Amino acid sequence: MSTLALVPVGPDDDAGIRSWADVVAASLRHEVGDHATPWAAEELAVVVREPDGLRRDTFLLGLLDGRPVSAGWLALRLLDNLDGAQLDVHVLPQERRQGLGGQVLDRLEELAGAAGRNRLDARAQWPGDGPTDGAGTAGIAFAARRGYRFGIGEVQRELALPVPDDRLAALAADAARHHPSYRIVAWSGPVPDDLVAGWLAVSSTLQTEAPAGEVQREDESADVTAFRTAEALQARQGRTPWHAVALAASGEVVGYTQLMVPDHDPLFVHQWGTLVRRDHRGHRLGLALKVANLRALQRDLDTTGRRVVTWNAEVNRPMIAVNEAMGFVATARSADLQRIVATSTAPA
Repeated sequence: MSTLALVPVGPDDDAGIRSWADVVAASLRHEVGDHATPWAAEELAVVVREPDGLRRDTFLLGLLDGRPVSAGWLALRLLDNLDGAQLDVHVLPQERRQGLGGQVLDRLEELAGAAGRNRLDARAQWPGDGPTDGAGTAGIAFAARRGYRFGIGEVQRELALPVPDDRLAALAADAARHHPSYRIVAWSGPVPDDLVAGWLAVSSTLQTEAPAGEVQREDESADVTAFRTAEALQARQGRTPWHAVALAASGEVVGYTQLMVPDHDPLFVHQWGTLVRRDHRGHRLGLALKVANLRALQRDLDTTGRRVVTWNAEVNRPMIAVNEAMGFVATARSADLQRIVATSTAPA
């Protein structure tokens, strides 16, 4: 087994930041081709240099004889999910099967344990025509050997832009018949002050409201100050958000959706969370939100040649139906994986 030198990527390490991004991009593209959505080095640099206070990130670059061959990422949330850690491991395709990924994972797990985190989350990806459980794929096999269990399968879907507006208008009109007492509002940029508390009350529950399979999750923080800090960091990354909310007759936020447009990637627009509160479901608000947001995006931005990319749990049939009605097609698969590390209790 070859021995790696694992080097932390720091804020002044321009070459390390670029190398880390290059390794991850090469690894992901090996797994899913041009459907991969890695961070651009410019986006990564902002996260390395300007932590947002919501999460503590550690980036490791694996060097073999001085050459960058692997990358590791450890993310520890600081305001919620305080027993959890997100881990990510990548190895250049031509350098695999030398035990390098295992060495990266060893170090990430060691760091997570030192921080008191025993709920370890990871993810594996594979082509869209592969098995739903990822059986036989490299990422799933590696994770299983290390004690990570399959939590839930997800499907990546993409939508070629621009979508004809008459098609979107017809979808919006059909959905509107089911929610006459609600109002849909869409905009780009930060969430307005009069909506931010309601926005966070809904969006902070996405992790627990979305299907999770066997994966344990907790709600995220709804702290407004921390959210504003994260918004500012995203802006420095060159990411522009597009939002839509569903407002009840009282003016209360009862649903939301979000698109993120990166400056440093001319191909993808990222569909982030979409959620309608349980007590307001059944009115086709999810479809109305996504259509309204996409229409606003296409009205104000040249989307020619771009694709919207989104992930849905394999079992989330309502949201999959919304996406398919809009024209999304399946392109890749992934799984959320989890390992719970037993904690020892000292004798009394």
